[in-house]
Amino acid sequence: MNRKRVALVAGGGGFIGGHLVGDLLGRGFTVRAVDVKPEQDWYQRFDDADNQVLDLRLRDACFAAVDGVDVVYNLAADMGGMGFIENNRALCMLSVLINTHLLEAALHHRADRYFFASSACVYAAEHQTSPDVTALREADAYPAMPEDGYGWEKLFSERMCRHFREDFGLETRIARFHNVYGPHGTWRGGREKAPAAICRKVSEAARSGDHTIEIWGDGEQTRSFMYIDDCVKGIWDITESDILEPINLGSSELVTINQLVDLVEEIAGVQLQRSHDLSAPQGVRGRNSDNTMILDRLGWEPSTPLREGLDVTYRWVDEQVGASSAASAA
Repeated sequence: MNRKRVALVAGGGGFIGGHLVGDLLGRGFTVRAVDVKPEQDWYQRFDDADNQVLDLRLRDACFAAVDGVDVVYNLAADMGGMGFIENNRALCMLSVLINTHLLEAALHHRADRYFFASSACVYAAEHQTSPDVTALREADAYPAMPEDGYGWEKLFSERMCRHFREDFGLETRIARFHNVYGPHGTWRGGREKAPAAICRKVSEAARSGDHTIEIWGDGEQTRSFMYIDDCVKGIWDITESDILEPINLGSSELVTINQLVDLVEEIAGVQLQRSHDLSAPQGVRGRNSDNTMILDRLGWEPSTPLREGLDVTYRWVDEQVGASSAASAA
């Protein structure tokens, strides 16, 4: 596959999108970064990218965004952590408009390749009922019973990508993300995911002297967490590959939420008294990524140790907490 000249990153003002924009610029691409948020609210903004504020739920906006583009990376979605997606199912499902219109635009403008960011939320809940979960294989998405709202949108959009490839010849690639974390992401406000939320809570407790922390659920639910650098490498490798079917992109290092808190406490140098909110959104009981396919097809899997990635993430979140506290005091 020839190296692409112009790339569109839909959702370029978001967490993963911002990191991807930086990576593509470093590879010599001309990059168009598009997001619905005002530019001052983008997590990262690169002056040497073509930065545009567009609502990609609108068909005309998608056609304008894709005009002149060789490869489309669709990371745009209305989503967040479990607290958001369990309480905003309709908003999450409306993201299907983004993928549908971007696929149409990519076909119309003859883009060479199209990457879609799917999610492990496409997997049926019946495979995720125990903390001692068997790692999820790509085939476990069917028979279909994904996470209500967000998961259904992702699974439907995967099928759209498949049929645009089969019916129209558009080269589509799909990765199922498993819990991406790292610096320059959402760390407060209700859309943050578990690593950022735990980092914020630990930082606030350490700074305030109130050494308590609230954990959603009993803390024994299990997850794997993929560091952002691994995610960006995986996006590049999968997009450049000949892998046509959806493929897992996630770490296989399984931990409980309580163990996640242990690691962040260790990094911060504090020990907190824990309380557990059993009524809070918790998602499935256990989820992990089976990386057999990505190892077989690419000879690689996300491998940044959780402790190592959390160290960088905590330092960044702690800086944000400190800056926010100073601004509030002023």
